[in-house]
Amino acid sequence: MSLKDRIKAQVVAMDLAVRPWAARSRLHGWAYEFLLFGLKQAWACLFGAAMLALIVGTHFLWPSHAPVARYDVLVLGAVAIQVLLLATRLERWDEAAVILIFHVVGTCMEIFKTAHGSWIYPEPSLLRIGGVPLFSGFMYGAIGSYIARIMRLFEIRFIRWPPMWAPWLLAVASYVNFFSHHYLPDIRWGLYAASILMFWRSWFTFTPDREARRMPVLMGLVLVALFIWFAENIGTFTSAWIYPNQRHGWALVPIGKLGAWYLLILLSFVLVTIVHPPRAPGEGEPTNPLTTPD
Repeated sequence: MSLKDRIKAQVVAMDLAVRPWAARSRLHGWAYEFLLFGLKQAWACLFGAAMLALIVGTHFLWPSHAPVARYDVLVLGAVAIQVLLLATRLERWDEAAVILIFHVVGTCMEIFKTAHGSWIYPEPSLLRIGGVPLFSGFMYGAIGSYIARIMRLFEIRFIRWPPMWAPWLLAVASYVNFFSHHYLPDIRWGLYAASILMFWRSWFTFTPDREARRMPVLMGLVLVALFIWFAENIGTFTSAWIYPNQRHGWALVPIGKLGAWYLLILLSFVLVTIVHPPRAPGEGEPTNPLTTPD
């Protein structure tokens, strides 16, 4: 039995044991649903959590005088994590393709941004392009992996999703603005406004257990951006990269970065639609919420 199948079997066994307790009252049912929500979120974060653990672990445990630089260990570790997840079938090949797309998109932006001093990677390494160690692309890939996995694990469906061309146009404009605002007027506030006009009536449904819940799309984008901002603070605390205000000691990542992450999450959702096209409620066959992670 594969590792994936063993995990499925354990989850199913847990459900058989806990479901009678959850059925005793509405409060018990909500508590169990919240537990399943957390388990699915943890499963969706598998790649990102492994990367973050690697970043924190090497910060505290990797010796500065080691023959292999810490950043290079992060690159090799990221590749090893990816290979392990695919070999054990804990990640699907289409999700790995999303990670590759995000790696390329993110690395291109990293090369440009570090050249303009938006942030720096203070430690030496061999596996890098310009001032950008190659592990950085995997951090963007982790975002793509997370979004691709929650689309499937939570059976996400969309209500009043705009025409497909509109989010793509907004996502491309957001990505271009990450580069062009160094030379031309910054249009991010216009992009925020455009996203509100585009999605203010849009909702998505998600299924933690057996009943579908729903949330405004804009709220979902903001919440994901907020959690990534928290993770970014951990990354900068461990000197995986630093911003100009952190050159003389660690400080919180400026809260204004939430806006940039919001636009990047929007781009991420649009890219994920390549492998998970937006569906309306009722489209596609429902899946077992406990054994979905394949």
